[in-house]
Amino acid sequence: MNKYFQSITLKFVLIFSVIVTIISCTKNKEKTQEAMQETNILLEEWTGPYGGVPAFDKMNSNNIKSALEVGMKENLADIDVITANSEKPTFENTIVALEKAGKTLNRVQRYYGIWSANISSPEFRKIQGEMAPKLSEFRSKISQNTKLFERIKTVYKNSLVTPLEDDQQRVVQLIYESFAMNGAELDATKKTRYAQINKELSTLYTNFSNNILADEENYTVFLNKNQLSGLSESMLKSMAKIASDKGQEGMYAIPNTRSYMSPFLTYSDERELRKQVWKNYYSRCDNGDEFDNNENIAKILKLRKERVGLLGYDNYADWRLQNRMAKNSENVMQLLNQVWKASTARVKEEVEDMQAIADANGDNITIEPWDYSYYAEKVRKQKYDLDSDEVKQYLQLDKLTEALFFVAGELFNYNFTPVPEGTVPVFQEDVKVWEVTDKTSGENIGLWYLDPFARPGKRSGAWATTYRSHSTFDGKKNVLASNNSNFVKPAPGEAVLVSWDDATTFLHEFGHALHFFSSEVRYPTLNGGVRDYTEFQSQVLERWLSTDKVINQFLVHYKTGKPMPKELITKIKKAATFNQGFATTEYLASAIMDMKLHMADPTNIDVDAFEKETLAKMNMPKELVMRHRTPHFGHVFSGEGYATAYYGYMWADVLTADAAEAFAEAPEGFYDKELATKMVKYLFAPRNAMDPAKAYRLFRGRDATIDALMRARGFSVAQ
Repeated sequence: MNKYFQSITLKFVLIFSVIVTIISCTKNKEKTQEAMQETNILLEEWTGPYGGVPAFDKMNSNNIKSALEVGMKENLADIDVITANSEKPTFENTIVALEKAGKTLNRVQRYYGIWSANISSPEFRKIQGEMAPKLSEFRSKISQNTKLFERIKTVYKNSLVTPLEDDQQRVVQLIYESFAMNGAELDATKKTRYAQINKELSTLYTNFSNNILADEENYTVFLNKNQLSGLSESMLKSMAKIASDKGQEGMYAIPNTRSYMSPFLTYSDERELRKQVWKNYYSRCDNGDEFDNNENIAKILKLRKERVGLLGYDNYADWRLQNRMAKNSENVMQLLNQVWKASTARVKEEVEDMQAIADANGDNITIEPWDYSYYAEKVRKQKYDLDSDEVKQYLQLDKLTEALFFVAGELFNYNFTPVPEGTVPVFQEDVKVWEVTDKTSGENIGLWYLDPFARPGKRSGAWATTYRSHSTFDGKKNVLASNNSNFVKPAPGEAVLVSWDDATTFLHEFGHALHFFSSEVRYPTLNGGVRDYTEFQSQVLERWLSTDKVINQFLVHYKTGKPMPKELITKIKKAATFNQGFATTEYLASAIMDMKLHMADPTNIDVDAFEKETLAKMNMPKELVMRHRTPHFGHVFSGEGYATAYYGYMWADVLTADAAEAFAEAPEGFYDKELATKMVKYLFAPRNAMDPAKAYRLFRGRDATIDALMRARGFSVAQ
C-alpha cells in the first residue's frame, strides 16, 4: 500500500509540476507579448517635428503582424463603444465617433503600405499572404455590423428631413452609401457569404500583385559589349552596375520593368533583343508557371460577380459605377468607343510612316510591337527634326523637381524647403523630404517625401500616397504626402536624365500630392476620391511642363546649364500630338478590356482566350498591345481601386483638356492668378466634400465636352 500511495503521490507531483510549468510559460508568454506590444514601434503615436512623423528608420517587419492584430482589436473596440451607446444616434455620437475610430490601425497601415509597395521582400510577401484574409475579416466585421449600420442609417434618414451642414451632409451620405453598397442590408446568410467572398478575394489580390513582383525579379536580359548599339551612355552605366550587383561583372542588365524596357525598345538597334525584352515584359504572369495569373483572374471575376449578385446587380460594372461621375457602363463605353475610332485611325497613319522609313533603310521588316517605339523615334526625327535623346539632355530630375515647386508656388502659393538630412526618418536612403509651407503666412502645410528610383522589391510605375491627410474635426492635422517613381538610378556623380513622357508623369503624380496638400475638409472621409474624377487634378498639372516659364527656367542642359534653345522648344511644341495614336490606343485597349471583363459572364472564362477574342472584335492594331495586359493588370486585379475604373483617366481628361483651354484663353495664360485661385478653390480644396460635376461647373460655368480632349490629342472634332 505504501508503495502504491508513493506512486500516486509521485504522479501527482509530476502532474502538478507540469501544470505549474504550463501556467508559468503561459504567463511568461503573455508578459512577453505585452512587452512586445509596449516596445512595438509600429503601434506608437508619431512623435518628433512637424506634428509627428512615422518612425520609418526603426520599423521592423517582424512587428507588423502583432501591430496589425492590436490595431484591429482596438478599432473593433472603438466600434463597440459606438454601438453600445444608449443615446439616440446623432451625427456627433455616431458619424464623428466613426471618423475617430481606428487611429492606431491607420498608423500601422502606413508602415504596411511602405513594405508592400516600396520595399517588399519574399519574407514580407509571406506575411501579406497570412494577414490579407485576417484584414478582410476585420473589415467585414465593421461593414456588416448591424447595430452600427442601423445607427448610420438613422442619422442618414434624419438628415434628409433635417439637413446638416453641407460637409456633414456629404459625410453622412458617403458613409451610408458605402455601407449599403458593401452588403450592410443583406440578411445573415448572404452577409456570411459576402464576407467569405471578400476574404477569398483578399488572398487572390495579394497573390496577383506578388506574382507581378516575382516575374519582374525573375527575368533579366544580360547583354555583352557587342549588343549595346543605340543605347545612351547614362543607361549603359546603370545597366552595368545592375549586372555587377547581380554577379555578372562586365555584362549589362535589362531588368524586367517599364523604366528599363521602354528606353531599350526606343533606342536599341538590336531587333532580336528588343523582341526578347518586349516579350519578357508583356508576358509577365502569363507563362504557365507558378506565377501565372490567369487562374487568379478567373477566380476574381467569378467572385466579384457572385458578390454583386447578392446585392441584386447583374454584373460588377453596374454595381461599381453607380456612384461615379459616369453613372453607368453605357456612358463609359460611349466615351471610350468615340475616342477609339479616332486613335486607331491615327495608329494606321503612324505605322505607315514607320514602315516607309524601315523600307527606305532596307531593313526588310514588317512593323511589330517591339519595333513601334524604335521606328516612331526615327519618324519623330524625320518629321520634326526632333531627337528625344537631345530633349532628354534638358530634363534633369533635380531641375524638374525645382519646376514642380515653382508651379506649386505660382498656383497654390506653396513654398518647398529641404528638410535637413536626419531630421525626418526615411525608409530608404534615396528618399528625400521637403517641408511645405504657405508662402504668405509661413504656416506649415505638411511634408513631401520623394522616393525616386527603381530597385528590387519596389512596385513598378509611379504613384502618390499619404501617410497623414488633412482634417480639422479632431484638431488640425497637417499633411504627410509622398511621390514614388521608378527612374533609373545613375552611376555616382551622374545626372538623372528622364524622357519627356517620364517628366510628364512626374508632374502628374505631383498633381495628386498638391490635391492632398490643398485639402480644406473637416472630416477624413471627405479626403476620399471619386475614381473617375480624382485623376483630373493630376492630369491638369501635366499641362504646365510645356509652359514657357517652366521651359525657360528649369529645362537647362545638364552639362552647360544653358536654357533649351528656342528652335528646340518650337520643335517640341509642334510635335506635341506626335504618336498620340499609340499612346491613346494602348491605354484605351486596357480600359475597354477592364470594362468588357466585368460585363461578361465569367462562369467558364478562359482569360487568355477572352483577351485575344475581345481585341480581335475591337480591331486592335496588330502593331501594338494593351498598355497593361490582363495577366499583369495590377490596377484592376491587385485590388478593387481601378476595377471597372481604368476608364477614369480618359473621363478625367475630358475635364483636363477643357480646363487647359480655359487657362490658355485666360489673360495671363497658365499663370493667371484669378483662374488659378478658382481652380484651387473648387477643384482641389474641396476633395470629395462636393459633387465633382457641381464643382467643375462652379469652376468653368458649364459642363465639359469631349471636343477639347479631341483637339488636345490632335484628333478631328465631329461637327
